[in-house]
Amino acid sequence: MTIRGKLYTAIVLTVLGPLATTAVALHGMAQLGDRFDEVRASSESEAIARELKFLVTDMNGWQTAYGYEGSGGFRGRFVRSSGELRNELGLAAETFSAGQESSLLDELEAEFESFMDLDEVAWRSLQAGDSDRTKRILLGPELARFEAMAATADELAAYQQERADATDEAFNDARDGARRRLIAVALGAGLVIVLLLVTASDVARLALEREASVRDSRRREGQDDVGS
Repeated sequence: MTIRGKLYTAIVLTVLGPLATTAVALHGMAQLGDRFDEVRASSESEAIARELKFLVTDMNGWQTAYGYEGSGGFRGRFVRSSGELRNELGLAAETFSAGQESSLLDELEAEFESFMDLDEVAWRSLQAGDSDRTKRILLGPELARFEAMAATADELAAYQQERADATDEAFNDARDGARRRLIAVALGAGLVIVLLLVTASDVARLALEREASVRDSRRREGQDDVGS
């Protein structure tokens, strides 16, 4: 390649280099932004699923407490806990809107309503003084309904955990891809710098050669004048 060709190439690459770097950086930032939003959303969904799992267990614990205490002294704590679970189910319905998570949530809501319906029977029996019947309900059919709820809540939490892991992996892949592209652009920029240095060296060498040629030409002209 001629010096002029090298110079033109270096100029073009010097212009395109920053543009390419900017484009790659913006693309990488956009990808990372999208993946980060997915990670945040999946983390929130996982937190909701885990809270549902906790509240199911907490509610059942307070139900057992008021049923076995006999006087219903813990009934208020059970009502608050079941209210918190109902509110969390409402929040989950706004978040889990499609696919397997929506089906699991529908199943959990149906199990919860069935659980609460039977709880009313157990509570009325306790108020009527039939604590033995209350205990039989809590240890029999109500326990089975709690176990069904707990299993569904656990499945929902596990599903959200898998989704969170997948989004974390996608974020890491996007970050690694952006890093590789930036490294490639940096290497390209390094090659441009090398080309510029080589071109500058060639231009300087050519200028020195021309300057030496001019001096030689003038010296020869001077010698010819003296000889004549």
